Amino acid sequence: MSDVIGLVIPFFGLIFIGFIVARITRQPLDALGWMNTFIIYVALPALFFQLLAKTPIERLTEWTFIFGAVFSTYVVFSLMFVLSVVFSGGDIREATIKGLASAYGNIGYMGPGLALLAFGEEAAVPVALIFCFENIMHFAIAPMMMALAGEERTSPWRLAAGVLRKIVLHPFIIATAIGVLAAGFHFQAPLPVERFLEYLSRAAAPCALFAMGVTLALRPLKRVPVELGPIAVLKLVVHPAICYVALSWIGNFSEVWVFTAVLLAALPTATNVFVIAQQYDVWVQRASASILLTTVLSVGTVTMLLYLIKTGMLPPDLFP
Repeated sequence: MSDVIGLVIPFFGLIFIGFIVARITRQPLDALGWMNTFIIYVALPALFFQLLAKTPIERLTEWTFIFGAVFSTYVVFSLMFVLSVVFSGGDIREATIKGLASAYGNIGYMGPGLALLAFGEEAAVPVALIFCFENIMHFAIAPMMMALAGEERTSPWRLAAGVLRKIVLHPFIIATAIGVLAAGFHFQAPLPVERFLEYLSRAAAPCALFAMGVTLALRPLKRVPVELGPIAVLKLVVHPAICYVALSWIGNFSEVWVFTAVLLAALPTATNVFVIAQQYDVWVQRASASILLTTVLSVGTVTMLLYLIKTGMLPPDLFP
């Protein structure tokens, strides 16, 4: 248990430090802008590129693994979406945000840092693959659902172009694509460039976790709406369970890959859910509350999951 505590204390400790500093200094949320820019456009892309470029190209085309991970995410999204449509009288806009809150984990900010800390550099490839393919789906589903609800006043072609632009121009996806090309051509960066990328990569996880703590502190939870209970259970318990069963069922993947996917599925709701809710002006405050609640609860659930993995109580394959 001490090994697990040693893993999660530095990780959640950085979030806690960001939370405390934000409460003490009382800086506005806008003050976080340049740090977020550094994380999204510089540090995390450098991390993804550096690790993927050193990976054998055949390991970057595990399509059954990608399918299993993304499939589990959209099973969870569909469950919450259908339940919300039924109980809200057919409100597709609200159901979309609830579905994203239940299935869209914080795999960008929290995923790389925790997975690499828990499982080593071998976890980088599954993290990058899951991030890219899940985000492609997330970037597409929100505008499509809002268009279905009659909120998007654009032509189908313009809508599709907007979705494609978000996918193609996302810095994480660009960095991943370049990393895959570098792996395919066996490109070796010059030593000064390699050192520079290493320097940037080391800043990615601490900065991302600190920024997340600041964001949580500046979006206080005033009350816990009833519907956040099912969202928290789906996100923190059901999602990783479905991912674990799906990957065990469809293939024989390495232990690190399976556990990395399950860990990413167990992460709390992504801050991007609040951004999407704000963009469409629907369920905004409760989206913010879902991020805070699931993040707080994930201290316990993620710690328990890592304990089960590290002690061998959770086998790497349910169907060997």
